[in-house]
Amino acid sequence: MVTLNINKKTYNIDVDPDMPLLWALRDVIGLVGTKFGCGMAQCGACVVHLDGEAVRSCVTKVSRAAGKKVTTIEGLSENSDHPLQKAWLELDVPQCGYCQSGQLMSAAVLLRENPNPTDQDIDDAMAGNICRCGTYLRIRKAIHLAAEMQRKGINK
Repeated sequence: MVTLNINKKTYNIDVDPDMPLLWALRDVIGLVGTKFGCGMAQCGACVVHLDGEAVRSCVTKVSRAAGKKVTTIEGLSENSDHPLQKAWLELDVPQCGYCQSGQLMSAAVLLRENPNPTDQDIDDAMAGNICRCGTYLRIRKAIHLAAEMQRKGINK
């Protein structure tokens, strides 16, 4: 039995401690916002926060998450009102949308650590997140907009 704290809720799940966190989230708990992309920590589609740090859930063992706070895209905000989520919608960032939960989770760590990022800061922080549709310029613009929203105190 493994006890996980996910999005401020406690889950006791009977899984192999070596199971990837991604499969526990999606298949056992039913939180399907976190996506499977490559399974090798190369694409970023599966990014979640583990005690506030961005991790690739496809290669993070469930045992590593035990006793820590896990935040998935479903827990980024209660009403989809995080500045990043608002900026994503306002600028119509997603095309297919598949990578977007990982993009948002990576961007959230960036903005927590650097509330006023430059283009280079954004490019560096987001380099491990692949968008097959090529929405990188819209992603960068949305991160700048979200940073501005945060500085102005719009929501979080």
